[in-house]
Amino acid sequence: QVQVVESGGGMVQAGGSSRLSCAASGRTSSNYIMAWFRQAPGNEREFVAGISRSGELTNYANSVKGRFTISRDNAKNTVYLQMNSLNPEDTAVYYCAARTRGAIVTPTPAGYDVWGQGTPVTVSS
Repeated sequence: QVQVVESGGGMVQAGGSSRLSCAASGRTSSNYIMAWFRQAPGNEREFVAGISRSGELTNYANSVKGRFTISRDNAKNTVYLQMNSLNPEDTAVYYCAARTRGAIVTPTPAGYDVWGQGTPVTVSS
């Protein structure tokens, strides 16, 4: 069993950058597919980025391609989301999720069975 906890959220000016962290505990997450999702009030939970177990393969939503970068440090059991060129549309609660029973990254929330509590990111215009 693995647990994940997000950190690093906060307020950022449009055009700025922020970095989120997702720390895993319990059973190591180094062999798990990991992903970031986000959810704004009134909206569905949206896939942002995913990363393979080794970190070699990544997957991004079209809305964040070229701006966000997902990475992982398996020695630290931590996944990161570097967010650049932020805009107000990026404002949301960001969630870290683990896919413990799958072999590939999927953008579907139902494919992930371990979720953090979320960290809010607010981008001011």
